Amino acid sequence: MPSPSSRRAPTVTTERLDRDRQAAPQVFERLRNQIVSLALPPGSPLSRVTLAQQFGVSSTPVRDALMRLEEEGLVDVFPQHATVVSQVDALRAQQAHFLRLSLELEIVRALALDHEDGLIERLNGTIALQRQHAKAGDFESFSAADNVFHQQLYDATGNHELWKLVRSRSGHIDRLRRLHLPTPGKAQEIISLHRLIVKAIEDRKPDEAQARLRKHLSGTLGYLDQIRKQFPQYLRD
Repeated sequence: MPSPSSRRAPTVTTERLDRDRQAAPQVFERLRNQIVSLALPPGSPLSRVTLAQQFGVSSTPVRDALMRLEEEGLVDVFPQHATVVSQVDALRAQQAHFLRLSLELEIVRALALDHEDGLIERLNGTIALQRQHAKAGDFESFSAADNVFHQQLYDATGNHELWKLVRSRSGHIDRLRRLHLPTPGKAQEIISLHRLIVKAIEDRKPDEAQARLRKHLSGTLGYLDQIRKQFPQYLRD
């Protein structure tokens, strides 16, 4: 893998920030989205000076954003040298998967036993958006809709804070999923399993809802070796 200093810094964004909101969270959100979507692939250098210029802010919000990204393991900081986007950590991805699976198995079970009117319609509406994005080959929008689908499950059980926890731990598994998503048939498989999860919830079949969810969330890690062979420069054990 090339050294951090041997890579040319990519253009992160030319957009300005919302002046009515704090700058640091916005810088963090935008950089995190760029990293998870692989617009900033592993090994990309992140210059504080350049980022401050691009976002039109001082160095302090950039520093704070990079510190949060480092806490999530999404950047590596080499003191007095460079900050670069980290490689995908397989162990962190597996741990995030364990956390998410443990929570969502209970969530879909609870929803299959009891859910509010309108949930099924909302979930099916999100699936319809995913179908549109898959047909257009828009994987970034497809991934965003996938997150909306799962967030709706958490929201329907009042577990908003747990969704925030899951998202803060999901950067590595999300990058694996983004690498795997363009595989022919993968997007269609996700849509199919989402529909089966919703159908099991609608039919009030908790065991089936859990079985469908388990298969859905385990899909990418089952291809970990294949992804590693295809993108060896992006992954570390």
